[in-house]
Amino acid sequence: MTKLFLVRHGQSRWNLENRFTGWQDIDITELGQSEARQAGLALRNEQIDVAFTSKLVRAQHTLKIMLNEMGKTEMPVIIDGALNERAYGMLEGLNKAETAEKYGTEQVHLWRRSFDIAPPGGESLEDTYNRVIPYFKNCIQPQLQQHKNILIVAHGNSLRALIMYLEHLSPEEILKREIATGEPLTYAYDEHMNAAKC
Repeated sequence: MTKLFLVRHGQSRWNLENRFTGWQDIDITELGQSEARQAGLALRNEQIDVAFTSKLVRAQHTLKIMLNEMGKTEMPVIIDGALNERAYGMLEGLNKAETAEKYGTEQVHLWRRSFDIAPPGGESLEDTYNRVIPYFKNCIQPQLQQHKNILIVAHGNSLRALIMYLEHLSPEEILKREIATGEPLTYAYDEHMNAAKC
């Protein structure tokens, strides 16, 4: 049985500070490192052939810690910006609570939780979906079809886009899905390459 493992990076410094991070290259906290170790331990007995991650340090650092815990530091790792977090444009670096005070709770909620509304200078979840899914189809899915087990360590919104595709969710359904930091999600593929969440 072919498996796909998804992990959101461990807690970042700006997660802790409640800031919009987006494409800013912010590393993980001590708690984030601990979460990465726990994720690695959780997957230690799984056969994984290739890992994919984004160009951002918080995902790469999480993956590095995980591979060390798994005893698989020689695993091939493919890095691509298609797996980057959703860009938040002018909101990046701003405190989420202060931004809600400035622009209004309803407007910030639209920017954060609408499928097709982007913050100024940033991406909507739809924009993120439109870069993540072609990359998945062209570069990751072919390896799954070769019965390779794949690990993807990425971000809340790039993984949300992928989960939407894998689980055939509507925009309304995916926007309600929360993805915890450092907790592996597992999908198993049947002989027809249909994925089911384990």
